[in-house]
Parts: sequence; structure tokens; C-alpha cells
Amino acid sequence: MKNIAELEAMATQVRRDIVRMVHAVQSGHPGGSLGCTEFLTALYFKAMNRKMPFHMDGIWEDLFFLSNGHITPVYYSVLARAGYFPTEELKTFRKINSRLQGHPTTHEDLPGVRIASGSLGQGMSVAVGAAKAKKLNGDATLVYSLHGDGELNEGQNWEAILFAAHHRIDNLIATIDVNGQQIDGSTHQVMNLDPLSDKFKAFNWEVMEMEGNKMQAVVDGLERAKTLTGKGKPVVILMKTDMGHGVDFMAGTHEWHGIAPNDEQLEKALAQLPETIGDY
Repeated sequence: MKNIAELEAMATQVRRDIVRMVHAVQSGHPGGSLGCTEFLTALYFKAMNRKMPFHMDGIWEDLFFLSNGHITPVYYSVLARAGYFPTEELKTFRKINSRLQGHPTTHEDLPGVRIASGSLGQGMSVAVGAAKAKKLNGDATLVYSLHGDGELNEGQNWEAILFAAHHRIDNLIATIDVNGQQIDGSTHQVMNLDPLSDKFKAFNWEVMEMEGNKMQAVVDGLERAKTLTGKGKPVVILMKTDMGHGVDFMAGTHEWHGIAPNDEQLEKALAQLPETIGDY
């Protein structure tokens, strides 16, 4: 378990990984990855009860499902830094025959990845199903999931949200990355989600909000979410983040949803992210 200073140092290094990975192949999704860095760092290095080495059965350990699967730069970096595979493999991101494809896949047997994702809207159903299976098996551990706010445009989410409440899936903590941005613009312009909290409450979920780009707030928020489990309702965290957080020229805009920095922009980004743990 890491303390807050160590988690913050890890998050900075993960951000370095993100911008270097997408720059190397001029492809990938840096914006959402940078925005969710504190969350995934805190989840894997502090909050989750996880086993090593990795086993696909996931019995008696917490599970995580990434629904917004395009943010693989942050996902792969955190998995590598957490020991699921060598950090050296990050150099293969999005290259031919790499296990680190643009969206997570399972046929490559990449440790830490339980489902192929990125077909948006499906992760909630998977997470709810896994949580239901744990309850049926008498497994008291938790299921975590991460979803984009724009992803909630997909109707399948709401079917799963309704199912989870009806079946009292109270061992699930779903987190929504509320950055207000999606590929075509702001969520308010594309498909307004407000009032999002009221929507989940109307579906009979336990709702809490969290600042997603402050490490202490994320650690405290995840701990609070755990205390809300086991009480008859699924739990959702509405996590307010800034897309592109940590790199000033990428922050707060959908324009960096899916483009890579050029050489000059990479150097500018890395200058804002001092090396802390060691580059791959």
C-alpha cells in the first residue's frame, strides 16, 4: 500500500508513460487517459484487494472492468507499473503483433485484462454480471468498473443500471468519468446528461460524487464507496475530472480525445511531468 505522496509520484510517472506511448506511434487516446490517472493509480495501488500473480477466475479478489476501453494508455501503464507485465512492453503499444492493442483484448492473454472493451456501453453489463456471480458464489469481494460520461449515451447502460438495482447488486462500485467531453464535443452539446445524479437516484442506486484529479480526494472517495456496499443498492461514483489533466495544452478540451502530440508537444508535456519512478 502506498501513501499519498507515493501515489502522486506514481500518477506523474503514469502520465509520462501516456504521452510517450501515444507519441511513439502517433496514435491513441491521451485526453481521457490523463484525466483518469489518479483514479486508476489509487485503485490498483491502494483500494483494490487483488491477487498476484494474475488469475482469470477472479475468485476472492476484487475485479475491475474498463468499459471506456479507448483509454488503454493509462490502463496499460498502471497494469505494468503494478507488476502485471514488464514496463518494457509499453514500448510495443499499438504496434503489429503487440499484446497492447488500441483497445484491450483477451485473445492475447495479457495479464490484468479480463474483457475486451471499447465497444462503448457494454462494460456496465459485464460488471453487473460479474458482481451477481460473486453474490451467487458467496464471494464477498467487490467489483469495480469505469465508464465515460459520453458512453452513457448508449442505452444498454441503462438496462444494466436498472437490472443492478432490481437485483440488489450491492457489491458493485461503478465510477463515471464526468469530464463533460466526448469525441464530437461537450456532453452538453452532444447529448445532455444532466441531472446525472438524479438519474441514478431514480434508478435506485447509491450515488456519491468525487473530485477525480486530487489524489487524496480519490483515495478518500474510494474508501467511502466501500462503506456504502452491502446495503442493498449498487454504488455509483460521479467522478469530476478534467480531460487531459496534467498537461496544460491538453486540459479541458475534447480536441485531445484521440490525437497524439508531435515532437515539440511531447517535450512540452514531459517538461510539466518530472520523471519520478523511471521511464520504461
